[in-house]
Amino acid sequence: MKLETIADIFEGNAKVRQRLKDLVSPLTAEQGSAAREGENWTIAEIVEHIAIVDEGTLKICAKLLKKAEAAGQAADAGVKISDGFMQKSREIAVMKVEAPDFVKPTGERSIADSIAKLDENSERASELRSKFETVDGSSFKFPHPFFGEITAHEWLALKGGHELRHLKQIERLLAT
Repeated sequence: MKLETIADIFEGNAKVRQRLKDLVSPLTAEQGSAAREGENWTIAEIVEHIAIVDEGTLKICAKLLKKAEAAGQAADAGVKISDGFMQKSREIAVMKVEAPDFVKPTGERSIADSIAKLDENSERASELRSKFETVDGSSFKFPHPFFGEITAHEWLALKGGHELRHLKQIERLLAT
């Protein structure tokens, strides 16, 4: 995914979201809740997890952008993604990671319910877009359990990367 502008990140995230919706929306409740050998979560639980993380990421972005706005920090051209963030992105891509308890699925949401939550999140992301385009999204940071201190730009990029990671996981599960 190209990460040069806010538009690039939003476009990449939207493509991943559409791929996810196209993949899981046709699944039956039985397919979504089927346990698979060697997997801790069902497909429905993976989609629920994505929705939980997505919502939290947007809250963090909003908080960071609000701080930058209050400090009077206007956006300049382009997106700033650190080399450290890119290195961590490459590392995590090949790792199995245990989700922190606060983003683990409850198992109580259907795929349709989680997709509806993702649609709500997309509306919130759209509302934040103008802030990303006018406020410096690289001036304040918030900690991530694996990535460490990262900026709003990096959280926004991570949002799509996280979703893509789980999209690929679901594709593997459906192929077996």
